[in-house]
Amino acid sequence: MGEYLDAILNAFTGTLQWTWDSILFRVPWYTNYFWGLIAISLFVWCLEILFPWRKEQAIFRKDFWLDGFYMFFNFFIFAIAISGIYKLLELGFGEFGVSMSSLALIDMSSWPMWLQLLVFFVLLDFVQWFTHILLHKYPFFWQYHKIHHSVKEMGFAAHLRYHWMENIFYKPLKTFGVMLLGGFEPEQAYIVHFLAISIGHFNHANIKITWGPLKYVFNNPVMHLYHHSYVLPEGRYGVNFGISLSLWDYLFGTNYIPEDSGTIPLGFEGDDEIPKSFKGQVLYGFKRKKRSTNSST
Repeated sequence: MGEYLDAILNAFTGTLQWTWDSILFRVPWYTNYFWGLIAISLFVWCLEILFPWRKEQAIFRKDFWLDGFYMFFNFFIFAIAISGIYKLLELGFGEFGVSMSSLALIDMSSWPMWLQLLVFFVLLDFVQWFTHILLHKYPFFWQYHKIHHSVKEMGFAAHLRYHWMENIFYKPLKTFGVMLLGGFEPEQAYIVHFLAISIGHFNHANIKITWGPLKYVFNNPVMHLYHHSYVLPEGRYGVNFGISLSLWDYLFGTNYIPEDSGTIPLGFEGDDEIPKSFKGQVLYGFKRKKRSTNSST
C-alpha cells in the first residue's frame, strides 16, 4: 500500500512542480505548455479581432472569461489533481502483467522521427475522433459533453470548455493508443501536442478559414461551427466529429457543411438548463432528474 501512496504522491508533486517550473521559465521553451498555451491563445485571438468572421460578435464575446478559466483549469489544474490517479491505474495494470509496451502492435523506435510523429498524430487523432462520437451517441457520455456544446458564441477559448469528466473518458483511450505504438511517445511529441492545441483553437475561433483543398484533411472553423449547430440533420446525433483531422468525417460519411455564412444558432435543445456558473457546470451530470408524476411506467 505504501508503494502505491508514494507513487500517487510523486506523480502529483511532479506534475505540480513541472507546472510551476513552466510558469517560471525553468523548463525548455519548446516544452513549456503554460506559456505556449498563452502565446497560441493571444495569436488566435488577435486574428479574431483583426479578421472577424461574425463581425457583430464582441471581442469579449459571451462567456469569454468563463472559457478562459476553463483553459487553465482543464489544461493544468485538473491535470495536477488527477495525475496521481492515472499513476495508480498504471500500477494496477502492472499487477496483471500489462505494461505500456505489452500490447504494442508497432515498434516505432527505429523509425525516422518525422514518421514516428506522423503516425503518433494520426492514430491519436483517430482515437479522439472515435471517442468524440461516443460522447454524442450515448446519453451517459452526452450528459457531460453538453457543457462543451453549451457555447452560444464561438471563440478560440471555447476549445477547452469541457466537463472534467471528459478527461476521464479520453485519457484511457489515448493511453491505449500509445500502448499500441510501443508504449512510448516520440521524443518530439511536444510538436504534435502544440499542433493539436493550435488546430483546436483555430477550429473554435471567430475566423473563416477552410485551408483550401486541405479541408478534406484538416478540420477548420467552418466545418466545426456546424458541429456546434443547434439544428442538426434529421436522424443524426451529430456531425463533423473531427478533432484535428477532418479526414475521418469524410471517410466515414459524418461530414456536413450546407453553407458557410457563420450565422447559425449554436447549442442544443434544452441547453437553457445548463448552469451559467463554473461551479454549476463542473457538478453538472451527477444529479438525477426528478421524474414527472405524470410519466408512465
